Amino acid sequence: MTLSRRETLVLGLGAAVAVMMPLGAHAAVEDAIAAFTGGADVSEGGVTLTAPEIAENGNTVPISVSAPGAVSIMILAAGNPNPDVGTFNFGPLMPRQEASTRVRLAGTQDLIAVAKMSDGSFVQTSREVKVTIGGCGG
Repeated sequence: MTLSRRETLVLGLGAAVAVMMPLGAHAAVEDAIAAFTGGADVSEGGVTLTAPEIAENGNTVPISVSAPGAVSIMILAAGNPNPDVGTFNFGPLMPRQEASTRVRLAGTQDLIAVAKMSDGSFVQTSREVKVTIGGCGG
């Protein structure tokens, strides 16, 4: 099989776009975290993120998050086309700073939870969820 010059250029351009896609998704996650934290340093720990290790269907994956002493918690799905899953805000009368929901995941990826604590510091944790059938058209 021989390729014309035009076909070679199209294949090369397609390969370049495919290689750059994950970098764009990672940049979106970093931008979302920076917007949430205002550029402050984020430390590990202090947040508990519960999600299944293996999700048979990415259309509905149950997750829960808790961070005692948190003012708000943001959840991101690093491999989704739009990584923002949601932000939970807690008032001073909340007895516990925890939430649970179901998310849609495009494929195997990391879930990231970032919490703003009452003292103004930020903590985060992540968990990989392996998805056998993608939920975002996969």
